[in-house]
Amino acid sequence: MEEKKINHFIAGGVVGGISILFTVILIVIDQMQNQKIGWIGTLLMVVVLAYLVMLYGNSKSNSLGFGELFSFGFKSSAFATIIILAFQVIYNLVYPEMQDKMLEFTRQKMMEDSRVNDEAIEKGLEFVKKGYWPFLIGGTIFGTLFSGLIGSLLGATITKKNPQTPFQQ
Repeated sequence: MEEKKINHFIAGGVVGGISILFTVILIVIDQMQNQKIGWIGTLLMVVVLAYLVMLYGNSKSNSLGFGELFSFGFKSSAFATIIILAFQVIYNLVYPEMQDKMLEFTRQKMMEDSRVNDEAIEKGLEFVKKGYWPFLIGGTIFGTLFSGLIGSLLGATITKKNPQTPFQQ
């Protein structure tokens, strides 16, 4: 990519777009509740972000240090977080039955534990129902930024660095 064409908005848009595409695929194949497949999306985000940090460093002739590369990656992940959060909110407003699916999934998981009685299940589900939006928003922000942190660290670490000192400029 050319130096002028890659910035943290473009990189964040790419990461956010890929994450949303992966989520849509999971929705279409009815695997949103599959936690094992969900980790693939997190790994995909980390790898794509690390690659974009590396591309950014290469577009700057590898003259950037670790901090500048990390900053680029984390700013990109912050922008991706905004995009992904907007998608999550809009999707859950358009398809409110997702909350019901999530509650049913939670009920099934709780019923698998023989130590949990029916009263505890109902109290737990009421708690989850009341906290659905804060959990959705907080979980999206935390999860995406944490993945972005890992991807930024990885990308800044693996990118070749030949920073210039002030005397070389």
